[in-house]
Amino acid sequence: MGHDLRRCDVAIGLGSHDLGVARAAADLYRAGWFPLLVFSGATSSTTAARFPRGEAVHYREYALELGVPDEAILLEPNATNTGQNIRLSRQVLADAGVQPDSVLLISKPYMERRAYATARKVWPEVEVVCASEPLELDDYVTSIGDPKLVIDMLVGDLQRVIEYPKLGYAIEQNVPGEVHDAYQALLRAGFDSRLFTP
Repeated sequence: MGHDLRRCDVAIGLGSHDLGVARAAADLYRAGWFPLLVFSGATSSTTAARFPRGEAVHYREYALELGVPDEAILLEPNATNTGQNIRLSRQVLADAGVQPDSVLLISKPYMERRAYATARKVWPEVEVVCASEPLELDDYVTSIGDPKLVIDMLVGDLQRVIEYPKLGYAIEQNVPGEVHDAYQALLRAGFDSRLFTP
């Protein structure tokens, strides 16, 4: 999204297969961008082997290792999609007596736009700032270690950006023609394992 960082009332680390989300959250916490962090995410088919106790639980443990204090972390261990990440994290915050005006969403680099579009739909009254681990694409692919998986995930994420507004899950986002053309070319090349059926 290219958002300029600014101090937010809380942050939400969106669960996924990528431990870089927790690393970015820890870095941003230590830099003082927010005082309270929710890690959100259950176990999914793509994360069960890596995070058997749930994405949020593993993210929390890693953030603690990186120096984030326990009292700065809330846990939301049930979400299985981005809309649930945001809705259930909102409830966890409310249960803790926290009603933020601004939220820093921390996600995989290629997921920022979908996270933003989803948050604007399901929590429109908060200001949303997006952040992720600052990696170039080649460095991100290296960090994950599976180029096909990364491309499949990129294609699946873009499909959701395009289709989710039609289903009421997110607000509409502009998809430039060249991006749509690249998406179609990647689909034709077989990068389709992370597609959903609308």
